[in-house]
Amino acid sequence: MANGIFALAMRRREQPISGPSSRVARVSTSAVEHQTESRFPHGARESTPNIVWLTGRERPVGGTTKRCFDLSAAFAAILFLLPLFCVVSLAIKLSDRGPVFYRHRRIGLNGMAFDCLKFRSMVTNADEVLAHYLAANSEAAREWKETHKLKRDPRVTALGRSMRKTSLDELPQLLNILKGEMSFVGPRPIVTEEVPKYGTGIGHYLSTRPGLTGPWQVNGRNDIDYVTRVAFDREYVEAWSFSRDLAIIAKTAGAVIAARGSY
Repeated sequence: MANGIFALAMRRREQPISGPSSRVARVSTSAVEHQTESRFPHGARESTPNIVWLTGRERPVGGTTKRCFDLSAAFAAILFLLPLFCVVSLAIKLSDRGPVFYRHRRIGLNGMAFDCLKFRSMVTNADEVLAHYLAANSEAAREWKETHKLKRDPRVTALGRSMRKTSLDELPQLLNILKGEMSFVGPRPIVTEEVPKYGTGIGHYLSTRPGLTGPWQVNGRNDIDYVTRVAFDREYVEAWSFSRDLAIIAKTAGAVIAARGSY
């Protein structure tokens, strides 16, 4: 198991982008789609906006130091938490016999799409349930449009609510970290529909890997509005330091225990 996980991590190497660190370039949708299709041959991908912003950084924020920590810490965490992975997987399977994992396409470093992994916390026909709920509830539709989340989400199962309160549903993202798609600390991974909400701050988001945790999680998670969250992401990138990453990881434990901002 351990050898298999480590091999998974080594398949994907960083692909630096040439150009000065401060430059931000715009590329056409077709170029991004071509890159996405080549990395995800199964073809399942979200629609991309007409223009996707890509940063011209030669390396992601934190560089080698951040990546080495991510690899070693994620590998150790998976080995330590393997029994918990098995227990949660069995509980999900016994609850409704549906799939254990949920994959959702997110935007990552330099605009590349990836499948963000979670333990499934929703009903199997979640998209259908959401569509009907939003069509019948204008207030919920407004909330979804503004935050891309619902405080009262009809898709979430009873087991799923418990997992979300303790953040157990996000543990599979340790595999995303090993693959180089995510980091332990960084912005919350977003979908393509959220890109316009970042405005000029999207360059900051795309200059680093999305995080399993980040400043948004230790400052209220879902309780903070979108503008504040974007401001947190911008400030995180501009003032990044390894010691601050460690501090955020330490604070995350307290936020999870207190279940602050979770729903």
